[in-house]
Amino acid sequence: MLVRPGERIATDGVVVSGRSSLDTSAITGESIPVEVAPGDAVSAGAINTAHENRLYLPGVALSGAIRAETDMAALAPCEALLIVAPAQHLRTVLRGLPRADVPVLLCAKGIEIGTGLLMTQVAAQELPDTSIGVLSGPTFAHEVAAGLPTAVTLACADAELGQRLVNRLAVPHFRPYLSDDVVGAEIGGAVKNVIAIACGVAEGAGMGLNARATLISRGFAEMVRFGRALGARAETLSGLSGLGDLVLTCSSTSSRNFSLGKGLGEGRAAADLLANRRTVAEGAFTAPVLRDLARQMGVEMPIVEGVCALLEGAADVQAMAELLLSRPLRSE
Repeated sequence: MLVRPGERIATDGVVVSGRSSLDTSAITGESIPVEVAPGDAVSAGAINTAHENRLYLPGVALSGAIRAETDMAALAPCEALLIVAPAQHLRTVLRGLPRADVPVLLCAKGIEIGTGLLMTQVAAQELPDTSIGVLSGPTFAHEVAAGLPTAVTLACADAELGQRLVNRLAVPHFRPYLSDDVVGAEIGGAVKNVIAIACGVAEGAGMGLNARATLISRGFAEMVRFGRALGARAETLSGLSGLGDLVLTCSSTSSRNFSLGKGLGEGRAAADLLANRRTVAEGAFTAPVLRDLARQMGVEMPIVEGVCALLEGAADVQAMAELLLSRPLRSE
């Protein structure tokens, strides 16, 4: 089979020769093309035939009701849509939806480059007549797929719609908690990805668990300051979509952002790490936008500043650590 850059493959196999960029959005929900080379596996057909995502969730049996589609018109009969495209591609995906009269739950965690808009603000521009909610919280996909206990925040301004969505999504091992603080749920998901990069840096540089705990707690303080400035409620930020997601993402290499930071801490270049990923580390794209917004609002976010300096090559790990540790002593 000959595959041209940007094409989709409706089958399973292994690349034998050549290199290409594949559109894997139908499988992963991530619209950034994936680079493949000889020896790399590709997977799509197995979702519809063997009911297994062999590339991203090997060994997990998928429901026979799940289908991988390449035409978004197939979404037309759906009663609600969960949009899991990366933050920087959400706008494009929303423009391709076949209907604007069904509720949309946004699962992307980030802030749009160029506009500084949260995901619900992007969705409101593209789907002004659509009811929009946010699904966010501490969730590693392989654990959810394995049926391990998980709880999340479902934030929706429309309480009646939110409760209906909670009832449809809840199963014994997956428990959504309803909130009407949409901004708070979004801020938690966006900021925690950047703090997770910092925690990964500490891991990769061998700074120890004390340093990680410090970054989590002080990173949470930055999240709260930024969130409050945008009208988020403190209880939302200390809940599942804020502190809960922060703790999970900052504690495991299963986190794409943590693993990116770990590579930076080990001395690898940001450009190399970002170029060789099958999945998106949202924090790398959110960090500079978050920094710029915080500066505009006069919100101090020194950890975010440090992550940006690392990603942009303006500082090394040692310089970042010294910068944070040399800040003026003050009350907590």
